Amino acid sequence: MAQMTTTPPIAVPAGGAPARVNKPRRGRRSPGASVALHGTLILAVLIAIGPIAWVVLSSFKPGYAVQSTEITLIKDPTFANYEYVLFETNFPSWFLNSVIVASLTMLIGIFFSATTGYALSRFNFPGRRSLMMVFLVTQMFPVSILIVPIYAIMAKLGLINTLPALVIAYLTIAVPFCAWMLKGYFDSIPTSLDEAASLDGCGPFRIFWRVILPLARPAIAVTGFYAFLTAWGEVAYASAFIQTDDKYTLAYGLQQFVPQFNPQWEYLTAAAVLVTIPAGIVFLFAQKHLVSGLTAGGTKG
Repeated sequence: MAQMTTTPPIAVPAGGAPARVNKPRRGRRSPGASVALHGTLILAVLIAIGPIAWVVLSSFKPGYAVQSTEITLIKDPTFANYEYVLFETNFPSWFLNSVIVASLTMLIGIFFSATTGYALSRFNFPGRRSLMMVFLVTQMFPVSILIVPIYAIMAKLGLINTLPALVIAYLTIAVPFCAWMLKGYFDSIPTSLDEAASLDGCGPFRIFWRVILPLARPAIAVTGFYAFLTAWGEVAYASAFIQTDDKYTLAYGLQQFVPQFNPQWEYLTAAAVLVTIPAGIVFLFAQKHLVSGLTAGGTKG
């Protein structure tokens, strides 16, 4: 006769509920691995912010302290560097020129890129594929090759030493890339939205303005930020097309603080800090619209 085995009863506490058994978590990181991971992350953060912190701290040091071999965080802090840059140089004029050029490049670039990307995404017209290839090929040429032909064109148009010359030159860089990016984003938007809007009596432009653009705000924000930075920090075209000090942009004007035999690092670092402020503001603006735009395309039931 087979023997019957019985399972021992589970001990139940006085409250009536069985005791919980703590099971080990799967993939739980050991203390040594956790310390190594956090140490690596802290080291990476220090490497990333180290140069930025050095520039900011050096902008408050006098010239002899910046060029000294002694490593100090803050030594004889002063605002004289910022006062010199803002009130004894043409920095305000350079700043205004950069704002004008970068803003026009961003606004005009977004308009041309958005309309071009929408046309390439939604319409099938003769030369469509060739136009896409032209946009792609233009990104393969370095700036040093394009300066000479663009300079010849600007000279014939009488635009040398003018801000419109820089805007046109920067648009040749920003528009092809942004058009490709927006074209890919427009492809991800269902064409059924276009068809529904057309049934309601909307034309192509109204569909683009009222339906597609609100859904494409994340891509618009990213491309606008790219176009702004393209014009804000560019030096090659500015050094080729601009000839007088009152038309310098910030990126080109900063070279005045580092002459060949007497570099003025204290003024350069102060100007560099001031240059980053508008770019940071534009980034925060683009980030805000990027996050809000991700949820703006949701449909309500």
